[in-house]
Amino acid sequence: MSNRALAALLLLGAIWGASFMFMRVAAPEFGIFTLVELRTVLATLVFLPFLVSQSARAMLKAYWRPMAVLGLINTGVPFILFNYASLHLQSGVLAILNATAPMFGALIAMLWLNDRLSPSGFVGLVCGFLGVVLISFEKAVGASLSLIPILAVLGATCCYGFGACLLKKSLAGVKPVVVAGGSQAWASLLLCPLLFVDFPSELPSALAWINALALAIGGTGIAYLLYFYVIAIAGPAKAIMVGYLVPLFGIVWGFFFLGERLSWMDFSGGGLILLGISLTSGVAQRGYRWAMGQSSMQ
Repeated sequence: MSNRALAALLLLGAIWGASFMFMRVAAPEFGIFTLVELRTVLATLVFLPFLVSQSARAMLKAYWRPMAVLGLINTGVPFILFNYASLHLQSGVLAILNATAPMFGALIAMLWLNDRLSPSGFVGLVCGFLGVVLISFEKAVGASLSLIPILAVLGATCCYGFGACLLKKSLAGVKPVVVAGGSQAWASLLLCPLLFVDFPSELPSALAWINALALAIGGTGIAYLLYFYVIAIAGPAKAIMVGYLVPLFGIVWGFFFLGERLSWMDFSGGGLILLGISLTSGVAQRGYRWAMGQSSMQ
């Protein structure tokens, strides 16, 4: 991986890791649904320059149905669930649990698309499940919290898994930036009626606005563009490694800016989840083959 690709990957991990901190600060003042609407509308505006060409408009028209569904299950519903969970869970825990998305994707692909799950992939799913159990036990018993926020995050990551499979099944021939922009636009349209459910009665503070704008423009619009850039210069196999960086940065930002402290069970559960991702995504196997190749050359 080139230095430019590595720098872009680290920046992407830092931005997405900070998104959970932005949610924690902005959601209490904006409300769950209002923040989602603001986020999707502003993200759509970031993508707008990439949606005005003739080819992009043709794709938006031809694939509007799967894009609308994708906007709901891969953007609207997960954003709502994460906003709710951010009212109850630390940003570091949100970032760790968010890392279960690739495992849900692998499981759903096996059940829906008949993708083959290797034995190591199955072990990875078990590791990820055990990691979630550790974190859930610590939060529900040790901190006397309800399991509902944790289930909300897992529901959101499950939606991401469905979204990834829908993308593969129905939108494989569409440019990724068009899919991202179109799905954000559809999410903003479909969720617009919910804006009146919790529209803030008072103007949110400047700090809440800063975090909401950072979440929408940086954590959604710019981050997706940066993700596509990493794919273009380093390939999807390298880009997916951002999943290992997001929990790390989520914990770091929560520690420095929100004064959060995670327990040993949080870190143990997070380690199991990351191990699970490496096994289900094939990263661990590729790393092992690379190490064996290096040792044979010596």
